[in-house]
Amino acid sequence: MRAVVLRGGELEVRETADPVAGQGELLIRPLSAALCASDVHYMDNPNSAPRFVWDADRDVVMGHEFIGEVVGHGPGVSDAFPIGARVTSMPLLLGTGDPHVIGHDPDAPGAFGELMRVSEMMTRAVPDTAADDAVAVVDAFAVGEFYVRSSGIGPGELPLVIGAGAIGLSAVAALRSRGIEHIIVADYSPSRLEYARTFGATIVVNPAERSPYEVWRETARDTGATWPQVVFECAGAPGVVQNIVDSCEFGTKIFAAGSWSGVDPLSIPSAMHQGLTIQFGGGPHPQDWYGTLDAVAEGRLDPLPSVGRTITLDEVPEALDHLRKGQGPPRVVVHP
Repeated sequence: MRAVVLRGGELEVRETADPVAGQGELLIRPLSAALCASDVHYMDNPNSAPRFVWDADRDVVMGHEFIGEVVGHGPGVSDAFPIGARVTSMPLLLGTGDPHVIGHDPDAPGAFGELMRVSEMMTRAVPDTAADDAVAVVDAFAVGEFYVRSSGIGPGELPLVIGAGAIGLSAVAALRSRGIEHIIVADYSPSRLEYARTFGATIVVNPAERSPYEVWRETARDTGATWPQVVFECAGAPGVVQNIVDSCEFGTKIFAAGSWSGVDPLSIPSAMHQGLTIQFGGGPHPQDWYGTLDAVAEGRLDPLPSVGRTITLDEVPEALDHLRKGQGPPRVVVHP
């Protein structure tokens, strides 16, 4: 099949071996797949996460956010998903031993190609009412859903979202779905701040012009917001968490949703003296992922405004490089 192949740290669009559906697996033809910052981190930081498998001597086909059409059945598969059915799945390929992360493992080819495998147990049918590109970005919106759910935020609280990229927008959408009245979003990009307004941000601030924390304090006074402060870190940039620690209120709850690579220093004494609660990673869980899929399918969530560009397989290497540099719209989807 033709695919975007990662080999020895380099990307190339070329032919690679066709995947073959194994026990309990479906073979699908990707219809739409989304680029993700974790794809860049996987390329640039081999073995940065224990669940990812890196082998410089084997082809890896990335792409873990997807929707596809069933084109084949492996042994032991039921008749739940007939040929031609539109399906999606959490990016986990089950089997013996630990699950393989689809798109981040040479044994689990992803959606940046003409064919891929999914586990029937993880698969869900997609109704005709849901657009391909909307389903392709479910994974990112499930991340925001996880962190907002984990925060337990409720009426009267005033969230501050740092970063209006894909994950920041997903956090805003999850906050809005819970009826949070005031949502502050900070980002250096005016265009991304406009995206944030589209998804429900009520106050946007460019940190180059004004401190988001001053804006939060002013808004908290004006609205009578309850405490503690809740901050969703969605930038994943070096130094951001430490900046939050140095700038936030005493007792703040920080949810670090940004995607990091490498080592980022953090002053533990500063965090302790501030009495902070910090949660790193951990999601999304199946309830967040499939719950977000249901919200898209039922029309309660429309993620399409985050998709600013549609590309072909040949354009993926360049688009990933733009993503590496923080350029482009929040979401880019590829039609393999």
